[in-house]
Amino acid sequence: MGLRIALYTVAALLLGAHFLRAGNLAMMTLCLAVPLLFFWRQRWSLIVLQVLAYAACASWVAVALQLVQLRQQTGQPWAVAALILGAVALLSLLAGLLLNSGAMRARYAGGEAPEEID
Repeated sequence: MGLRIALYTVAALLLGAHFLRAGNLAMMTLCLAVPLLFFWRQRWSLIVLQVLAYAACASWVAVALQLVQLRQQTGQPWAVAALILGAVALLSLLAGLLLNSGAMRARYAGGEAPEEID
């Protein structure tokens, strides 16, 4: 479970760095704050985290398409940039998909904490 949360946090940090580079401090702050939703063991928080991961994936794909188009128009190499942004988009998608596991759903089923298993 910790790996799922860590992967999501890395994806959020990468998106935050993207917004920081673009000069959008509000979105950067939101990206840094979103992983704090893991502390709320409610179903709604897990759903919000998943939706935001999928939105991050869509954002990375849109950025990749824009960058590839711009580089093609200017005659610059674009393949490496497309691979990097595609990998980051896949990371965000994977982070969202892993939150749909049975262990995560059990942990975020409601307000009660699950019992520890030795």
